[in-house]
Amino acid sequence: MPLFFAPLLALGQMDDPAFWGVVWRSVLWTLAGFLAIAGLLDWGVHAAFSGGGWFDWLGALLGGVGAALLALYLFLPMASVVAFLFCNRIADAVERRHYPGLPPAHPAPMTQQAWDGVALGLRVLAWQVVALLLMVTPLAPVAVPAGWIISAWSIGRGLFVAVAMRRMDRPHAAAAYLALRPSVLGQGALMAVASVVPLLNLFVPVLGTAAMVHLLHAGREPDGVATPRRL
Repeated sequence: MPLFFAPLLALGQMDDPAFWGVVWRSVLWTLAGFLAIAGLLDWGVHAAFSGGGWFDWLGALLGGVGAALLALYLFLPMASVVAFLFCNRIADAVERRHYPGLPPAHPAPMTQQAWDGVALGLRVLAWQVVALLLMVTPLAPVAVPAGWIISAWSIGRGLFVAVAMRRMDRPHAAAAYLALRPSVLGQGALMAVASVVPLLNLFVPVLGTAAMVHLLHAGREPDGVATPRRL
């Protein structure tokens, strides 16, 4: 499947009420998370810098800068968790419109799906923290591209496996990922770029999930096994 084909199919379904419902829910959840984190950070900084005068001004400045950095580096982890929470709604909407003849799904146990979603968010967060720490070392010039590559891998693989586990157990979902890995990582790279574009990043969880559904079904043979021959 060409790199931009799945995202274009996903964009073409933005008239679907199910997509917009998830977009608004994602925005509200992500905003609530950012406000909570920013509030805790502001409280902590002011508690540490509460000497009055310029000390308070420094605390306000550090709190603002810290909140901005957190918003940048926590977006992908939070978007990943949000995407998992609403994965079924988006995937069901895509399959209703584009793949109406699919057989009934045999999903992985919900505990496996839930853990995979949480693990995805934690994995992305951990690698983003590593990239942030690199910014204050002599390796700073490679921190940004390294963070982008890491994000492309983490969110691409995580979203694809989450989508695949709606229709198969985790070992088969992991095998499907290995068969389609170049295309999955290509989609992850596009999502990592989109995640740093204001406003567009709000649609990353929805469009990314929808694109992975198209990728999964484009790469499956009639017996349901993923194969790289169709890519």
